[in-house]
Amino acid sequence: MNVYDGMRIAAMLEHHGFEQTENVSDADIILLNTCSVRAKATDKVYSALGRIRRAKKPNAIYGIVGCVARESGADAFRKIRDLNFVLGPQSYHKLPEILNDPNTKLLDINLGGLEKFDELPPITKSPHVAYIPIQEGCNHCCTYCIVPYTRGPEISRPYNDILAEIMHSATVGAIEICLLGQNVNGYKYTDEHGKTYRLSDIIRDVAKIDSVKRIRFTSSYPTEMTDDLIDLFRTEPKLLPFLNMPIQSGSEHILQRMNRPYDLTGYMDIINKFRTARPDIQISSDFIVGFPGEQDDDFEQTINIAKNVRFINSYSFKYSPRPHTAAALMPDQIPENIKSERLIKLDSVLNEIQREFNLSCIDKTFQCLYEGVDKTGTHHIYRTPYMQPCIVSTEQPKTLANIKITSANKSCLHGKIID
Repeated sequence: MNVYDGMRIAAMLEHHGFEQTENVSDADIILLNTCSVRAKATDKVYSALGRIRRAKKPNAIYGIVGCVARESGADAFRKIRDLNFVLGPQSYHKLPEILNDPNTKLLDINLGGLEKFDELPPITKSPHVAYIPIQEGCNHCCTYCIVPYTRGPEISRPYNDILAEIMHSATVGAIEICLLGQNVNGYKYTDEHGKTYRLSDIIRDVAKIDSVKRIRFTSSYPTEMTDDLIDLFRTEPKLLPFLNMPIQSGSEHILQRMNRPYDLTGYMDIINKFRTARPDIQISSDFIVGFPGEQDDDFEQTINIAKNVRFINSYSFKYSPRPHTAAALMPDQIPENIKSERLIKLDSVLNEIQREFNLSCIDKTFQCLYEGVDKTGTHHIYRTPYMQPCIVSTEQPKTLANIKITSANKSCLHGKIID
């Protein structure tokens, strides 16, 4: 979502005559597009603003957009007194207002609706992967999550608007479409004729675009999985055999405290349906360790679910109390040292599963999407259908290439392009 927002902001500023620079000291306008899901991310924003303040030109304007802006509000101006703008995730399309009068302080953290999608100019060139938001906000109100406060209640974009943006992205270079939403499989839009569209309808129509070769979506919520969406993994070859479905904890006691209304049996039933529909599908997930009230047995159940499902690529974090959330007020907070110990143990299990899956790919051939050169500038990076980075030595990279995997480790694959 932040990648998408950043691209649209860049396109908007280019429309007003700006061009991007990598050097802060050369910039006339500097902005941080921010995330506040974890406290550490918010802390990094203010550290970065301090560095920018020291490095920027005296007359350069700077500020923050996104979820930290919404979380901090006017307090951001008190922390950084010469900050020029603070714009929430649904207000950054108002940024040009300050370009007309850099001496003003621009604050807008209203949740609003979907106006930014109508106000922003279209991108002129798309990378190979186009990130397309299909809905904003979330109604699930997990007790640890700040998203309902920073992004607001769930709103689905009009179906035709989504398809128009996807068609435009395909026209200007995208060959993979990633559909986005805080609760992407909860997408539901009813048009003026009373017809209701779901995520599965979007995927079917995107698949009809010849230049689009790969389709995926993130992030999904277990109770929103419908049989028609699951069946698409059986019938639509452009839909990648990879799914992120956060579980957060393997303990039903902790899931209840998180306000995540599913049990482990229901979660596993969904996994098994996907594997029946698409035997080669692989699953990734998200985990939170050290949630308030998590006992040793609760944590061991999380380890067990990770081993049983064998998530090939997962994101795990220590619980981070966030403002405006119920869990931050729970009395039985877990000490930091215990959270750290549990995270190390869980990461060890998840990393070993990922390493074993990567090793199982050796001698297999995948159609992979070109991503760019590595940091050394000497190798090319591709992405497999399972989103693994694959490093290839070649002088002539292809946008889509059949790559035979020759070696692997926990972090990545190595391979060679075959005809």
